[in-house]
Amino acid sequence: MAEDQNFRGGQGQVVDPETFRDSVGTMDNAGKRKWIFPRKPSGKYTNYRTIVAYFLLAVFFILPFLKINGNPVLLINVIDRQFFIFGQPFFPQDFFILALGAITSIVFIILFTVVFGRIFCGWICPQTIFLEMIFRKIDYLIEGDRNKQMKLDRQEWNSEKIWKRSLKWSIFLIISLIITHWMFMYIVGYQEVFNMVKEGPFNNFTSFLVMIVFTAAFYFTFAWFREQVCTLVCPYGRLQGVLIDKQTINVYYDFKRGEKRSKWRKGEDRKAQGKGDCIDCNQCVVVCPTGIDIRNGQQLECVNCTACIDACDEVMVKVGLPTGLIRYATEEEIEKEAPFKFTGRMKAYSVVLLLMLGFLGFLLSNRGTMEAKFIKPAGSTYFVRDGQITNIYNYTFLNKSNKDQLVTIKIMEPAHGTVTLSTADKILLKKDQITKGTVNISFPEKEIKLSKQKVKIGVYDQKGELLDTFETYFEGPFKLQF
Repeated sequence: MAEDQNFRGGQGQVVDPETFRDSVGTMDNAGKRKWIFPRKPSGKYTNYRTIVAYFLLAVFFILPFLKINGNPVLLINVIDRQFFIFGQPFFPQDFFILALGAITSIVFIILFTVVFGRIFCGWICPQTIFLEMIFRKIDYLIEGDRNKQMKLDRQEWNSEKIWKRSLKWSIFLIISLIITHWMFMYIVGYQEVFNMVKEGPFNNFTSFLVMIVFTAAFYFTFAWFREQVCTLVCPYGRLQGVLIDKQTINVYYDFKRGEKRSKWRKGEDRKAQGKGDCIDCNQCVVVCPTGIDIRNGQQLECVNCTACIDACDEVMVKVGLPTGLIRYATEEEIEKEAPFKFTGRMKAYSVVLLLMLGFLGFLLSNRGTMEAKFIKPAGSTYFVRDGQITNIYNYTFLNKSNKDQLVTIKIMEPAHGTVTLSTADKILLKKDQITKGTVNISFPEKEIKLSKQKVKIGVYDQKGELLDTFETYFEGPFKLQF
C-alpha cells in the first residue's frame, strides 16, 4: 500500500502528515461522498456488542409501559412540564436538581472518555445501535454482504435493483415510523400515543406533522446519512480529541508488532526476514463502518466498534499468528509496553464525580414530599371582627409523593393564631398534582404588634408530621410604638 511508505516513525507517529489525512474516510479527494459497504462482522466482540445492543433495545421498547406506584418510569413531557424519572415526579421547582444531574452526567462522560475513550459510541450510543443492529442487518438480509452490495450499487436500475431497494427503503420507513412513535411515548406517554393513533391524524394534526418530521429525520439519518453523523455532526467525537491521551484505553493497532507489514506466505519465517505480523489482508478496513484504516493510528472517525479486532483475530488464527494485533490498549502500553495505570487526571475527575454524586443524592433525599406556598391576593387587606384580625391567603400545595395525602394547616409562629378553611379542616392532596385554595388566618388583636408582622405556617400530615413550612407576612392596623 502507498500508505506503508509514509506510515510511522520510531515513536509511532506519522512520518508525512501532509499526505496522511487530507480527506475524511467517507469522502474522496474531490469531496464527493464515498459510500461505505462494510463487510458483515463476526467474532467475540461482535457477539458481546450484539447482546448489549439487544438488551438496550429491549429496554427502549419496554420502558414506556413500565410504572412505579402508578407513575411512568421515565417521562420527559416538556410541553406540559411533567417529568418522571424512576417513577419519581419532578416539577419546574426541581429544575436545579435536574440541571445538576445533567452536569453530573457530563462529568461522568468526561471521566469515562478519559479512561475508556470512545467505547460509548461503539457499544451504547443509540445511533450505533439502531444503525448497526437494525438498519445494517436489513442491508445484509436483502442485498447480501459487502461484495453483493457493491455489485448491486454499480449495476443499472434493472428489476432486481428496483425491487431490492424499494423493499429495503420501505422497511426503513416503517422502522423509522415505529421509532418515532416510541420516542413520543417518552414525551406524552404510551396511552396518549395510542389515543392519537386511534383518533387519526386529522384530530391530532399538529402532533401528526411533528411525527412526520421526526420520521423523516430518522429515515434520512439511517437510510442515507449514516456514519456521517459520527464523523461530521456528533460533538462527542470532537470532544474525545481533547480528552484522550496516551493513557486512554482505545482500539489500537500494535504497530511495533505489525510493521513492517507484508503479504502472507505459508511456511516463511517472517521475524527472520524482518516482517511484522500484519499480513496486509485489509480485512480490518473492509469491516470498518466509518471507512478508516485503524493501522493509521487513532482517528476521530473511530467509534470503537471492535469490528476490526474481530476481523484481525480471525485472520491471525487462520495463519497461525497470535491474536491481539488490534486490541483494546493504551498508546503508552503499545509504545513502551507499560501496563495501564490510573493517572492523576483520572483521580481528579473521579473525586469531582463522587462529590457531585453525593451532593445530588443529598438534594434528592431532602427534596421533600410536598411544597407549600401562602400568598396574599393582590390588593387584599386585613379586617377586624370580634377582636380578631384576619388576613386572606391563597395557598398552593404541590404533592411530590406517590400517594394522596390529607393535610392540615397550623400557625407555628407567633402563637395563638387560628386557621379557617372554606370547606373541611383537612385538605386532600392528590398525588403528583397541584392543589390550590383560600384560607383565612386570624390572630387576637393584642398579638399583632406591627402593621406587617412575620408569620410561619406549617403543613402537617395525618400523623402530625411536619411536611413543609412557609414564611410570609401578616397585616394589621398601624400602631405607634413608645
